Parts: sequence; structure tokens; C-alpha cells
Amino acid sequence: MTPSRISTRAGRFSESVIREMTRVARRHDAVNLAQGFPDFPAPDLLKEAACRAIRADVNQYAVTWGTPRLRTALARRYLAAYGLEVDPDREIVVTCGATEAMAAVFLALFDPGDEVLIPEPFYENYGPDAILAGATPVYVPLQEPDLRFDADAFAHRITPKTRAIVLNTPNNPTGRVFSRSELEAVAKLCRTHGLIAITDEIYEYITYGGEHLSLATFDGMRDRTVIVSGASKTFAVTGWRVGTIVAPPDITVAVRAVHDFLTVGAPAPLQEAVAEAMETLDESYYGSLGAEYRERRDVLVPGLREVGFQCRMPEGAYYVMADISALADGADDVAFSHRLVKEAGVAPVPGSSFFSTPDAGRHLVRFAFCKKLDTLAEAVDRLARFSRLGS
Repeated sequence: MTPSRISTRAGRFSESVIREMTRVARRHDAVNLAQGFPDFPAPDLLKEAACRAIRADVNQYAVTWGTPRLRTALARRYLAAYGLEVDPDREIVVTCGATEAMAAVFLALFDPGDEVLIPEPFYENYGPDAILAGATPVYVPLQEPDLRFDADAFAHRITPKTRAIVLNTPNNPTGRVFSRSELEAVAKLCRTHGLIAITDEIYEYITYGGEHLSLATFDGMRDRTVIVSGASKTFAVTGWRVGTIVAPPDITVAVRAVHDFLTVGAPAPLQEAVAEAMETLDESYYGSLGAEYRERRDVLVPGLREVGFQCRMPEGAYYVMADISALADGADDVAFSHRLVKEAGVAPVPGSSFFSTPDAGRHLVRFAFCKKLDTLAEAVDRLARFSRLGS
């Protein structure tokens, strides 16, 4: 028997279902509500700054862990937004997107056999990141029906091998913004059991119900929280790949070393542009994001409900999980998603991709509403026609 040429590690996960659905959407000229990238332009200030940096020949390697200008701008932003004092020289890493940031953090923190707690449903990268680091992802369901953080459920899954807990708020895919009491519960678990909190805060400025609170601001958490974020969602530049990490200095040293050998550094001219945006845009810009995405949410969610999807109103981020039970005629989430692309011309993501046990998400799909209002209106019209034809 010929031995496999593929590592056991790589064999434990497959390609991204989200990005697969984008390819399917393109093949059928469908409205892509699967992958979370905007179809509207980034702020002119940002684009012009990037062009100036390129014309000024900012084309070579930046400092591996981020340009001094961007790290300084980021430190000022954390102070303004959260009252967090961050040392730009010792506590910040700039990465090739938040995706690389999360992978670098996992590789820097975990040894083979370590365990990391991951709330479920989850963004699809967290499990593979743990596996790549040799760690074991331990999935803990959020509490139905409101998908709340259940401290007892998490406490029961903690073992001597548990090193960290991942928390994504505002949350992809659920749209939850975890409350102060939920975050207090996470902080208590971390303090009691000596855990590190890895917080994915990439949607930090996109909220509608409740306020985004950074776990690092809670008592005893500044020195045990690693914050992952980036420019993608805040500035509508998902393809620029400028991610950020804020962490205690000892963790930052390890993350920088891993990041160095993963990607060397994030794109130099784009770092300059993001820095200029942070230096120039005032609080009104960040405050406006929630209102703008609320308007988009309030086009899509009522439209979904009108045609028969069951969904709760997202509190943050720009996704909605929708129950397909009344429309799928017995089909599972994968079959229904592909049918929706081909027959309705609208692409979602199968809900099973956000669960460790796929059957738990077979009745769900996820839609992204980071699109122009006209795009969302067209998607709603297509879904309505699909529904009238008998779905």
C-alpha cells in the first residue's frame, strides 16, 4: 500500500466552505451573500493614501511586526476607544490579515496536546488553527435559544491541558454581541483557571444592540488577553490583509517570531494607508459604521423572514443565521444552499460549516449583509421570486 503523501494534520480539515460558496456563486452569477466582503468602495482617504505610498516607493519590506507609524496609530486608537494603554514597541504585531494573526497566536501559545475552548457555532478558521498548532479544539455550545455564553458548560470542559479560550465578539456567524455579564463570566474562568483569552474583535465597531466591550479592559485580564483585529471590516478592505495583534510583551515576542517565519510582514504601502486613516478619521467615522450596517441589516432580515426563513436579529457584525426548515423540503443545508444559488441566484453558506458536529447546523444557513443596499434589495427580490415559485 502506497503511503499517503499528505500529513495527518492537513487531513483533519478541508478547504473553506465559505470561499467554496463564493466560487459557486460566481459560476452561477448569483448574488454573493456567502463571503463577508463588501461590494462598496473603501473610504477615498484610504485609497488615496495607499496610492501616495506606492508612488513614494514604499514597496519594500516593512518592519516585520509592523511599521512604527501604524503601531503608534493603533496604540492611540486603543486608548481612544477603550482607555487601554498599549506600548506600540512591545505589545503590537501587524500581520497579513486577522486570519494570519489568529494562526500566529495559536502557534506561539500552544504545544501539542494543549486544549483550547471554542464557543460553538464558530468561525471556521479556529479549529484548523488549533490543529496546525498541534492543539486540540474543544467546542462548547452556546446556550439556546439566545446563544448566550454558559459559564458552567465551559467550566465543565476545562482540564489540566486547557490553555486558552477563544471569544469572537461581535460574533461571526451568530451576530451576537456578548454582554458585560457574559464577559465577566469569561474573565472569571480565565482568572480562576489561569487561562489566556484570545479575543477576535475584528467587527468591533459594527454593533446595533449593546456595546462592544474589550475583554482586556476587565479586572485582571489585561495581562492574559490577546486581542486580534485588523483593518478589513472597519475600512472595507478585506483584500488588503492588514491584521493586528495586541498582547502582553512576553506573548508578543513569541508571536512576532512565528509571524516572521510565516509571512515576514504585511504589505508596506497598505500599512501606511491604514495608519493615515487612523490618524485622520475622527470618532464620527467609527460611530457611523453601526448605523450604516443597521440599515443594511434592516433590508435583509425582514426580507428573509417574509419568504419563510426564521432568524433572530443580529446585534453586531454583518451576518445572520437563518433557519431553513420551512423552505428546504427536507433538504439539508448543503443541498439547499446549492439549490438557492442555482434556482434563486443567491448564495449563502451552509450552517453545518460552523459546527463541530455538522448535523447540529443542517437546518441553518448564513447570509452576509456587507453589501450595497441595491445588492441586498436584489437578493431579497430573488428570494421572494424563488419562494413564490414554490421553493
